Amino acid sequence: MSLSMNLHSAAKWVAVSAITLLAACAAFAQEDRPHVPPALAGGTFIFFLLFVAAMYVYIALAVKTIAEKTNTENPWLAWIPIANFVLLLNIARKPIWWIVLLLIPLANIIIIVMIWMAVAEARSKPSWWGVLMLVPGVSFIVPGYLAWSD
Repeated sequence: MSLSMNLHSAAKWVAVSAITLLAACAAFAQEDRPHVPPALAGGTFIFFLLFVAAMYVYIALAVKTIAEKTNTENPWLAWIPIANFVLLLNIARKPIWWIVLLLIPLANIIIIVMIWMAVAEARSKPSWWGVLMLVPGVSFIVPGYLAWSD
């Protein structure tokens, strides 16, 4: 019984200290200090970096899985930033010199769609899945669908 009383009093102590700290934070938040906007910008930047890193890991895993399912050699190239385009070209059975076309503005959009259309065909999916890479938001779903669907 004394153990439950100790746990109950410890929980009460934690709750009281948390409420006190939250009240103090609210009081400090009302002050007009010049360091609040940089802190907010820093937090936003860290969130953005974590989101970009998560998306990079997701795309790299999807491309690596597609390479393994299509029996393309060197699937680990999916983790290297420029080399992953070489891997995509190998999966799509396109010539390596197309990397130069990826450096041309506006032409690179068409080339990326053509590459993803060929990747979809290599996975025995309809080629219009590559056209969906033009749609913002859906372009994150397409690699996952091509990688992990049967």
